[in-house]
Amino acid sequence: MHPIVAALKHHRTTIALVVIEIALACAIITNALSLISDRLAAMRMTTGVVDNQLVWASTNYLDLGQANGAKKGTGLVAADMAALRDIPGVKSVAETDGLPLNGNYISMSIYRQPGDKHSALDVVEYLGTLGTLDTLGIQLTEGRDFLPQEYVDYDPFGNKPPPSAVIVTHALAEQLWPGEDPLGKPVYLDDTGKNVVYVVGVIGHLLNPSIKYQSAEKNLILPVKTVAANPLYVLRVRPNQREAVSRQLPKVLTRVDAARTVEAHVYSDTVASYFHGDRAMVWLLIVVIVCLLAVTALGVVGLSSFWVQQRTRQIGIRRALGATRADILRYFLTENFLIVSVGVLMGLLGAVALNLWLMDHYELHRMPLVWLPAGALVLWSLGQLAVLAPALRASHVPPVVATRSV
Repeated sequence: MHPIVAALKHHRTTIALVVIEIALACAIITNALSLISDRLAAMRMTTGVVDNQLVWASTNYLDLGQANGAKKGTGLVAADMAALRDIPGVKSVAETDGLPLNGNYISMSIYRQPGDKHSALDVVEYLGTLGTLDTLGIQLTEGRDFLPQEYVDYDPFGNKPPPSAVIVTHALAEQLWPGEDPLGKPVYLDDTGKNVVYVVGVIGHLLNPSIKYQSAEKNLILPVKTVAANPLYVLRVRPNQREAVSRQLPKVLTRVDAARTVEAHVYSDTVASYFHGDRAMVWLLIVVIVCLLAVTALGVVGLSSFWVQQRTRQIGIRRALGATRADILRYFLTENFLIVSVGVLMGLLGAVALNLWLMDHYELHRMPLVWLPAGALVLWSLGQLAVLAPALRASHVPPVVATRSV
């Protein structure tokens, strides 16, 4: 090691440039791998509903007296629902205010104890009409579905009292009552204690309309007769008839009331659209990683090739003194390993600093520590592979040719 370190001291500037290049690559690649892992994990999440059996539609009413597209009343809703059920291939229909990953949601604060603002918890509120759980294919792990008499005229933005029953996700129940049976537990919708609902069921898994809001599954479902604001019609259909039902939806609803616009969607396309930006980011990061690895490898190859050329006499002398090809190969590999190691160690510190900066400015998660050795291993492997060709070329220099070349 001493001869290697002594030789490196004569090329400090060149080595410093290579070390900085490796450190920057390590810091960026480590964080990029962590981001890719996060995005892929999010895209692998299951929604908690039957994705391949759902079609949904939103409507905007054009009547001058209907502000913000509000509905005309329960009569029109009943007519819409009846018309939708008559579409061939439709199994069931429900009305909700949002769907997992469709981006449309209502957030609210709930309380464990009335008057205790420290117990407040922000959650996503789903509103659903009769048959919502069956239509969406939501699976209960505890308790029961809502009873018909539990559906009420409730508007979260109005003055009407809420229903008496609520269904919560397992993730929310664990946060509210860790290790306890949530069935029958009260949930307070305000800090006065006047608006209270009781848990009648628990869902094992249901994503929020946006998984970037709070926890990905921290939500609850309330039973309503109709959805007062931004209603969605959700249809459960046979998987092979989703496209056909989606095309018929606007025609069916405009026949009931022509004074509105209708947008119909296949739900699996909605999920794919939600992750469009994530997929683009993953591919962009992959391109960045490949480019950084290529530039770093070229830097190591260029430096090693230059040193092999400059050290021809030194190699010849060592070979003449009895050094084998394996000794020459080991010398260059060890030398390069030292340079890469210094760059990697600096890069790991830079990776942690970069991750903290990203957390502060872009609300990203803390990078798991497992990505630090992963990034280091990638750079170490790349460094050794990059120097292998120049090192092999150096080990094959005959002693007599090396001495005569000077």
